[in-house]
This record gives sequence, structure tokens and C-alpha cells, in this order.
Amino acid sequence: MHAANPRRGYILGLSAYIIWGLFPLYFKAIQSVPAVEIIVHRVLWSALFGSLLLLVWKHPGWWRELRNNPRRLGILALSGALIAGNWLTYVWSVNNGRMLEASLGYYINPLINVLLGMLILGERLRRLQWLAVGMAAVGVAQQVWQVGSLPWVSLVLALSFGFYGLIRKQAPVAALPGLVVETWMLVPLALGWLLLHPTAMSAQGAFYTSSEALWLMAAGPVTLVPLVCFNAAARHLPYTTLGFLQYLAPTLVLLQAVVLFDEHLSSSTLAAFMFIWAGLAIYSVDAWLNLRKRS
Repeated sequence: MHAANPRRGYILGLSAYIIWGLFPLYFKAIQSVPAVEIIVHRVLWSALFGSLLLLVWKHPGWWRELRNNPRRLGILALSGALIAGNWLTYVWSVNNGRMLEASLGYYINPLINVLLGMLILGERLRRLQWLAVGMAAVGVAQQVWQVGSLPWVSLVLALSFGFYGLIRKQAPVAALPGLVVETWMLVPLALGWLLLHPTAMSAQGAFYTSSEALWLMAAGPVTLVPLVCFNAAARHLPYTTLGFLQYLAPTLVLLQAVVLFDEHLSSSTLAAFMFIWAGLAIYSVDAWLNLRKRS
């Protein structure tokens, strides 16, 4: 086993979250393609690219473990459906001017994870964790009161990714083999969708341009490269450190929404963000204090 290298870990972790944070630039480059078609291509090219990666980046015995534990295959099928729904919602939000809601969803996600741990895994929340979740709930409630409806994009992204992580905990499969199996299980659905929509290989009724075709083929590397960086970083950094780095991605999305794509950050939306940020600050302080107690 290789010794931990924190410097390498920080570089890899920052690379993963910066790539995830810049995803909107990729999806904006192919915004003429409907969101469902983008996801279909993302599934197909991720399955292919992931399989090629598995040939190079060996994970000995992963298929034998899955074959001997068929329940894990069922779990991966469910987690694959959740991540596909997450992808679809995210792409749709970016290409329909809802990036602020997407950013809010990924800020909420760590607090959703805490709540799911309590409700489903029977974990007990510490006082500061209760306060953090409460602040997030106030932020969502404030948005509902001002807008008159639930911020559904934010909640779908936070809940789908929260449940995805929860379900993957039940199937102890390494990240890359797990994602490859998830995407291959989605391949029949993707191919079936293409058969039912024969014009889906064209954008807006015309064949894809060479640029669009190349961007769609890049969906495989774009999906898997940050995941590889993340998992490599996890070998060199404490998981709590990675937890702090995760806020970089939604912050980049927020900045792009306001600065590059002229989404309006209203005072009510800013107030909701401030409650979420306060909750995350409390959550981070609690995580740091708990880590100090253990060390």
C-alpha cells in the first residue's frame, strides 16, 4: 500500500471538484441537444470509456465478488437509476437557466446526508448537526414562502444524490467498477430510447454538427475523469478534508450562473443561500470539533 501524499491528494481533490464545478460550461456547449439525449449519450459513452479504464486500471476480483453477491447487482441497478435521474435534472437545470437552483441543491446535499443517516441508518444527530439541518430547512422554507413553490430542482438533486450515496453504501463495490456496472445496466434503456426515437441522433431536426458529436462523445471522459481523481484523492486525504473541498463545486456553479450566464440572484434567493451557508458553517465546525475529539 502506498504512503499517503497530502500534496498529491489536495491536487487530485481540487481537480475533481473544479471539473465538477465547471460542468455547466460543458453542458452549455451542447445546449442545442435535448437533456434526455445528452443523458443517453452520457450513459453510452461512460459505459464504453469506463470499460476501457477498467482494462488499464485493474480492480482484481471485482466481477467475481458481484457474481457471488447478486443482491449487489440489484442495488447497483437502483443506484444507477438514481444517478441517471440526477444527471438528467442537472443537465436540464443548466440548459434552462436554473443553475442557481442546481448550486443550491448541492449545498443542501451534505445536510440531506446527515438527515438520511438519522432517519434510515438510525444515526443520532449531535446538537450542532440538528442546528445545521434546521438552518437548511429554514432556507428551503423561506424560498417556498417567497416563490410560492418548492425549489424542486434543488431538492431533486440533493435527495437523488443523497439516496445514491446511501444505497451505494449497501453495495461495497469500488467506485469505478460500480459506476461501470451502473452505466451498463442503463445501456439497454438508452438503446431502447434511441430505437423509439430514431431522430434522436440529430439536434433540432438536423444531424449533429461535428462539434456537437465530439462534445457528446466526450461525455464518457468528462463523467469519469473527476471520479478517478476523487477516488485517488481519497487515498491520500482524510475524508473530512474532502468533505470541506466539496463546497468548491457548487460555489463555482453559483459564480458562473451570476457572472457568465446572467441569472438573477434575487434578495429572496440570496437569503435562502445565506441560511444554507450558515447551516454548512455549523456543520463544518461540528465535523472539525468531532475530529479533534477523536484525535
